[in-house]
Amino acid sequence: MNRIKIGVSGSDERFYELGYKSTVEMPTYIKGLDLDCFEYSFGKGVRLSYDTRKSIKEAFEKENIEISVHAPYFINFANPDNEKIENTNRYLMDSVIAAKDLGASRVVFHPGSFLKSDAETAFNLTYQNLSKFVELYGDYLIENDIYICPETMGKSSQVGTVEEVAKFSTLHRNILPCIDFGHINARFQGYIKSEIEYQQIVDTLSNYLDDFKVKNMHVHFSKIEYGAKGEIRHLTFSDNVFGPDFEPFAKVIVDNSLTPYIVSESAGTQGQDAVVMKKVYTEYYNK
Repeated sequence: MNRIKIGVSGSDERFYELGYKSTVEMPTYIKGLDLDCFEYSFGKGVRLSYDTRKSIKEAFEKENIEISVHAPYFINFANPDNEKIENTNRYLMDSVIAAKDLGASRVVFHPGSFLKSDAETAFNLTYQNLSKFVELYGDYLIENDIYICPETMGKSSQVGTVEEVAKFSTLHRNILPCIDFGHINARFQGYIKSEIEYQQIVDTLSNYLDDFKVKNMHVHFSKIEYGAKGEIRHLTFSDNVFGPDFEPFAKVIVDNSLTPYIVSESAGTQGQDAVVMKKVYTEYYNK
């Protein structure tokens, strides 16, 4: 973890237009774009066979493209039901094991949703249940060099402000923050307007976390449409209404000597927008 990486989440429209069909072809596509990484989503459940995982791992290793994993969307550490928490633990561990098989070292997950509780109660439940998770499985994470990454969330009914994610990331050495700048911007109604706000986010992380965790944060980036309750839908870089813009973040990356793992989550143009991000970052870095 000593250099910035920029890549894509999922298969974009261009991937299929070029005739590619399966994940084993993704590293060839990413290398052709001069990008560095890919995030595989288990959003609806971990269903890949071991043989498929092995094939994907070999394909990514051949092209020297890094891979990360997104755990199922139905994980909820804020659930007060013990049986549901056992399910959440299983979903996250299934993702961790799949990550190991794929050769991935990072597993992103959504911390939780309020359900019928208030924000404070939901945060406390999430903190307690995630603490128990790393008590059970922390040694496995260390032994296999896998980091779990709680994500900042885009709706006011979800656990996952920057400060909350920073606090979760203090619970174990193998927890890194996943900072989704589109989510933050949507949740707080267009909060990110310049490098000032990006720097405030980095400073908040630095208030809780050591230099390694801040520098090597996991990042999701896209422009996102929002309403009164936050996130509505992901957009592309062609949008001129909602933001946030990547350029001021590129300056903050360089000014703070950050080396994040950045994943483009644009709606259908992930590859194209990731290429733009890499170009903008490189221009700032070389100034």
